[in-house]
Amino acid sequence: MEFVLIAVAILVLALVVGAALLVGRGKRTTRLDDDALGGTTLTRPRPPQPTAPPTAPPVEQPDAVVPEAPPAVELPPAEPEPGLVFETPPPSAGRLVRLRSRLARSQSSLGRGLLTVLAREKLTEDDWEEIEETLLAADVGVTATTQIVERLRTQSMVLATASGAELRELLVRELTAVLGPDLDRTLGTDRRDGHPGVVLVVGVNGAGKTTTVGKIARVLVGDGKSVVLGAADTFRAAAADQLETWGERVGVLTVRGREGGDPASVAFEAVKTGNEAEVDTVVVDTAGRLHTKSGLMDELGKVKRVVEKQAPVTEVLLVLDATTGQNGVVQARVFTEAVEVTGIVLTKLDGTAKGGIVVSVQRELGIPVKLIGLGEGPDDLAPFEPRAFAEGLVGQE
Repeated sequence: MEFVLIAVAILVLALVVGAALLVGRGKRTTRLDDDALGGTTLTRPRPPQPTAPPTAPPVEQPDAVVPEAPPAVELPPAEPEPGLVFETPPPSAGRLVRLRSRLARSQSSLGRGLLTVLAREKLTEDDWEEIEETLLAADVGVTATTQIVERLRTQSMVLATASGAELRELLVRELTAVLGPDLDRTLGTDRRDGHPGVVLVVGVNGAGKTTTVGKIARVLVGDGKSVVLGAADTFRAAAADQLETWGERVGVLTVRGREGGDPASVAFEAVKTGNEAEVDTVVVDTAGRLHTKSGLMDELGKVKRVVEKQAPVTEVLLVLDATTGQNGVVQARVFTEAVEVTGIVLTKLDGTAKGGIVVSVQRELGIPVKLIGLGEGPDDLAPFEPRAFAEGLVGQE
């Protein structure tokens, strides 16, 4: 009997030591790894293990020889994981106001070009054509360009007598009007009906999608929300590594799978983890779909269907590169056929004359721009505000 008790004690001790060595100290990542049968097993973060196993009460055996107790095994000290000092991102409120000066960096910016023409003493037909060309070159779109020019023409007498400040305000007002100030730009990131808000982020390779997911996590953490990230872009190991790094910086849990694994299963487990942890938001990064291949778009639809077995998808954000101009509108149309896109994220808007893409995307697709990227910094993603955006395009007084 005593040998059985000793064997049990040794087994418990071995399990504790093994757990201490296997559980990452401070790591904020959940992995889906291959098991012996070729499937997947989920290793979830576990609470710290006790420093010593509980000892079983001694059982007296009168006629037994009591063996010597096994030597004590000291667990290795818990060393802090490098970089565990979590960053505290700034809140999203007021970000666009702070960043709007970046919209006017380019010498050929939309607002500067328009102000230059409108400030002329008397506008000729050639001047009006130049205004149209400036708006079209900025990807404002034909319909919106026509609307802006017609409204400015009706105020041509006012333009002739306006001061620089008045002219600037007039242009800001007209640009704001075509930017859809009444569109609902609320992000579906709040818990509802006992489930976290679930955000799917989609887009083609090169648009800055994975980086945008990391920046969204920072926006949400800055606003005081708890977040889980799902690295469902399993076709690029670098994407999962990148997302994991973004998450660790702000103390956000990342769920990732093996390279080449099923993206839908990773997304499913991410939302399942968010459900169990009762977090506010789960943000899932999907693969950079080639929008010309229907099979990949079908896969995106599958991810959404599988995720909704755990919780409803409350937001689908399409990431578009603003520098691609009208090609971005073409991409958006294809994505909306595969999944119901509820919002646009425009990246790379700093220092470009393509700011008018906001107008054309919204008008042609009926989908609001909800977030814009205005730089390479970690906190350069801002909620879209039409008035502040127009002021940034026109530039400072």
